[in-house]
Amino acid sequence: MTTLHMTSRRSLDDVRHDPARQAFLLLRTVFTVAPIAFGLDKFADLLTDWSGYLAPSIDDLVPGSAHQAMLAVGVVEVAAGVLVAVRPRLGGYVVAAWLAGIIGNLLLIPGFYDVALRDFGLMVSALALARLAAAYPAVRSGDRHQPSA
Repeated sequence: MTTLHMTSRRSLDDVRHDPARQAFLLLRTVFTVAPIAFGLDKFADLLTDWSGYLAPSIDDLVPGSAHQAMLAVGVVEVAAGVLVAVRPRLGGYVVAAWLAGIIGNLLLIPGFYDVALRDFGLMVSALALARLAAAYPAVRSGDRHQPSA
């Protein structure tokens, strides 16, 4: 058995038996894939008409149309998802801050309070990702990671 194979096997065993690492990997995956998917959909409007999620008072503040604002939002969301993939500790905080902004925007639209509450749960989850990422820094090949104390 080669050293690389043994290291990979140990890392796999660590993941199988460490619920906190499993939670970290689940959150990292979701906060990578979801922002990228939703960000790309801002260009396609397949899931919904995203312009309807921009509060009129915010739309009045930003230059251009609501659709153009949502295209900019899409770019930021894709970038945030990529950041979570490569630097989850920083990316978790960026996504949490972004969700805080989304919550503020949604609270300005009557009838969107349920979506704001859902996004609050997502914001807390993004903060949990950032905290778990502090305990599970990137594993370099050959390193056997143990959570930080």
